[in-house]
Amino acid sequence: MEKKTVVLYPGVGVGHLAPMLELAKAFLRHGAAVDVAVALVEPPPPVQDPGFSAAVAGAKASNTSVAIHVLPSSPPLPASGLGSDDDGEHVDLLVRMFRFLRAMNAPLRDFLRSLPHVQALVLDMFCGDALDVAAELGLPAYFFFATGAAGLAVFLGLPGMRASMDTGFRELGDAVLSFPGAPPFKASELPEGIADDGEACKAMLRMAARMPEARGILINTFESLEPRAVRALRDGLCVPGRPTPPVYCVGPLVSEGGEKEHESLRWLDAQPDRSVVFLSFGSMGTFPKKQLEEIAIGLENSGQRFLWVVRSPRGAGDRSGEPDDNLDALLPAGFLERTKDTGLVVMSWAPQVDVLRHRAAGAFVTHCGWNSTLEGVAAGLPLLCWPLYAEQTMNKVWIVEEMELGVEMKRSHDEDVVKAEAVEAKVRWVMESDGGRVLRERVAAARDRAAEAVAEGGSSHAGFVEFLKDLETSKGMVNVRVHG
Repeated sequence: MEKKTVVLYPGVGVGHLAPMLELAKAFLRHGAAVDVAVALVEPPPPVQDPGFSAAVAGAKASNTSVAIHVLPSSPPLPASGLGSDDDGEHVDLLVRMFRFLRAMNAPLRDFLRSLPHVQALVLDMFCGDALDVAAELGLPAYFFFATGAAGLAVFLGLPGMRASMDTGFRELGDAVLSFPGAPPFKASELPEGIADDGEACKAMLRMAARMPEARGILINTFESLEPRAVRALRDGLCVPGRPTPPVYCVGPLVSEGGEKEHESLRWLDAQPDRSVVFLSFGSMGTFPKKQLEEIAIGLENSGQRFLWVVRSPRGAGDRSGEPDDNLDALLPAGFLERTKDTGLVVMSWAPQVDVLRHRAAGAFVTHCGWNSTLEGVAAGLPLLCWPLYAEQTMNKVWIVEEMELGVEMKRSHDEDVVKAEAVEAKVRWVMESDGGRVLRERVAAARDRAAEAVAEGGSSHAGFVEFLKDLETSKGMVNVRVHG
């Protein structure tokens, strides 16, 4: 008999594709527990993105047991609905993304109808509109929430809190917000799209309000990392007035790495154990030249070894969008020469998982994207938190205040920049002080708990098995190959 298929739908962008691909691998690891095939179907990027095409090609080449499909493009959206093309307009990009994903419902429906046996649909957190497709085809739908349990607790609670307010979140400024399961944080630390109270906010609140419609929610975390948030979710405290679907902690789902030839790894091979500070800010993490110079001065003055991934500031590349690879032009004069014995700067990309797990890595300066956060925790490195956009500032609060696995790189009060003195001081503190030693011990213990969670008999292994049992009892259509 032909296997039934679980279809994973990760939404837009490499940052959503990567964790969903790790979820696909988790299905394969548990193959003996459930006899299903896994298909990952990705919407095409709404704008031309060579990085996306390369990521999909790489995913197909390295994961031959997972069927990976890219949907055909939907009809173009009206120009008036696309928002600004300014890279700095993150809120407009959110609006465009939600409209695009809604328009992709028709291609997704056609794809699902083309498959002989579909058991269930697993959706990215931003793909709530695809619940309509699942309902139309009679398929059970689950969400995969690729950030943490505290983030989910807040996300589920936002619609109710906003409905109880007479004003938008932005007007609250630094007022403290409290959600069951999450540490208190400032309203100003909410993602920009939610604080704005505009169309992006309405779209995100609508996604959050629809999430409890799912049969279950998988979370890329492990129970001992966020016990308070997991308890609040399971006790039904985060969705007032209606039931919360079952939540399954299945993380940390992080890449196994496997890069061997990159120059950064060869350089790390020559460094002492736990001696190198690694700085990397994600696929969209760029800084203006002034901030790059402050980081460089701080690293040089700290005297610590460092490996730094630098992306060109917006507008620094040529008209084709290719980055300016002239590091001498981006960094202080003579910096690369003066630090050649203690540091390495690489342009645009390094094999992050392999770097973090290298014996020479000693600390991680990160933008606090959840994928990077889990990779740092799983590698046992203290986190120096430098959030840039989206939910990263909230992640910083969880990391620093709740998990106590990192410290914050604070901006200067009088300007939107982290000064060289602050970079130097935090790097020295983590690498040299007694407080840094205690932090490293806590992170090492968290690393061990992360490994235990995904091992057979661990909490996340058990959570995935529980999810698979529910999947087996779900009433997915045996055959959705219909026409009309």
